[in-house]
Amino acid sequence: MTFYELLVFIHVFSAILGMGPGFVMIYIVTKATTMTELKHAYIIRNRLHIFVMVGGSLLLITGLLMGYLHPYLFEQGWYVTSLVLYLIALGFGPTVLSPRSKPIKALLKEHNGDEIPAEYFILSKKLFFFERIENVIFLIVIALMILKPF
Repeated sequence: MTFYELLVFIHVFSAILGMGPGFVMIYIVTKATTMTELKHAYIIRNRLHIFVMVGGSLLLITGLLMGYLHPYLFEQGWYVTSLVLYLIALGFGPTVLSPRSKPIKALLKEHNGDEIPAEYFILSKKLFFFERIENVIFLIVIALMILKPF
């Protein structure tokens, strides 16, 4: 196995490790019916986010290393488009998702009682809208990586 083939292997596993859990993070919290369940669902979601961060970082690093080893990749439309879309999606975390998740975290911490407040549904709807956009971007990146259409 060459070093490049090893990078491809790590890249594919990183995609599974990093992106897979990211696609179910909304689903986990939408099934909660009480505040206790919702708080627990967010604990699970936060634990999964570690896999998303580690896998996502490895994905970027290995992808760039493959481009470094084979510079012609930077001339391929699918590679450049995937890289740009991936960087946009990564930028969603601190610029779009984090500001929308902070009020939810505060609500989960401060709320007493087991009924989920109406405010949560308003806040989560805004957060999940942008998470779905990010998931679509990641699906496009995956399709580009598989099909290499241009």
